[in-house]
Amino acid sequence: MEPLHQRIILVDDNFAILSAGKQILKSHYSVYPITSGEELFGLLRLMTPDLILLDIEMPDMDGYAIIGRLKANPATTEIPVIFLTSRDEPLDELKGLTLGAADYISKPFSPPLLLKRIENILLLDSRRKELAEHNDDLRNIVWRRTVQVVELQNAILNAMAELVEVRDNVTGGHIGRIQQYLTLLVNKLLDEKTYWEDVSAWDLELIVPSAQLHDVGKIAISDAILNKPGSLTPEEFDVMKRHTTFGEDAIATIMQNTSEKDFLRHAKIFAGTHHEKWDGSGYPRGLAGCDIPLEGRLMAIADVYDAIISPRSYKPAMPTSEAERIILGGRGTHFDPALVDLFADLAPQFAKVAEYCKIHSHKAKLAQPLFPKDGGGAPATRGGAAPGTARRRNPIPIERFVL
Repeated sequence: MEPLHQRIILVDDNFAILSAGKQILKSHYSVYPITSGEELFGLLRLMTPDLILLDIEMPDMDGYAIIGRLKANPATTEIPVIFLTSRDEPLDELKGLTLGAADYISKPFSPPLLLKRIENILLLDSRRKELAEHNDDLRNIVWRRTVQVVELQNAILNAMAELVEVRDNVTGGHIGRIQQYLTLLVNKLLDEKTYWEDVSAWDLELIVPSAQLHDVGKIAISDAILNKPGSLTPEEFDVMKRHTTFGEDAIATIMQNTSEKDFLRHAKIFAGTHHEKWDGSGYPRGLAGCDIPLEGRLMAIADVYDAIISPRSYKPAMPTSEAERIILGGRGTHFDPALVDLFADLAPQFAKVAEYCKIHSHKAKLAQPLFPKDGGGAPATRGGAAPGTARRRNPIPIERFVL
């Protein structure tokens, strides 16, 4: 910015100082002389200066009070402030600098010294702004590269999930519908603050996408069992049940070769626990109650609901009303009672998802991978959540899925 375009507000209740200061500065800067803090804050509502020259000793509101308000307001906190004072006590200078002043000039001031101090402060502020812009550019580059990596990762995971669906040809579209049911359930958990201690520890953007690997262990099950028409024998069912631990083992192997664990940790839990039952009669470990991870208890509802409404070699597709009746009837036996109560409110929305996917079966897939963002799409903080907060408090938008 050219010097004459740079704007300086000069605040002093002494008209002689205002006149002298304007005379010194007017050939170099646009100068706005005012006499009080009240005038200053009124002017700041109309324009943002490049620098403020601020007297300390003024009636009503002194310079220390003024700079306190300036630094407390995000709109003015970055404006450089130079204190002007007739005081020569080191403690006064220290107090001003501690409050955020960029410099401290004694009155009466030397014109060359005043100009040089202002020039130096404005140069430093210009360098600060350039550095901030450079850092923003670097963050944006890192963000774009990260998105590219995540998109590639999700494309690979989607391909793995689709491979399971191709082999298990009775569950076509199952994964896409499951993700939509889970989205409804997770949003309801957030709304009701149910199991908040568990949910607040999650990175919510990873929960639903990680569910696509819940049946990945079926890759290890033979086609003869996976696609057998009719019911399985007890021996065959024992083999089928092993898809849960096969899935856990496959995901654990991937985890050994990557530093990004959160997504895979959720995926492993989904794979290993989605057939456990609240009363302990499920598999593979016979876990009961809250010993079953919350991910598994959520998936149990979504998975069973979709199995009921989907055709199988041993049964036709059943209506959503029957799926609702069975889920509600399994409260406290197959399913977590608290989650069933949430499902009861969501049953009409489950039915709408099922009907839409039935009509638009080619769209029953995750449209875009969910990835941590803030409301404006900028990179989000990846650190841990503060106590009592989730990493992302906002509901997961159902619009992020193509229904």
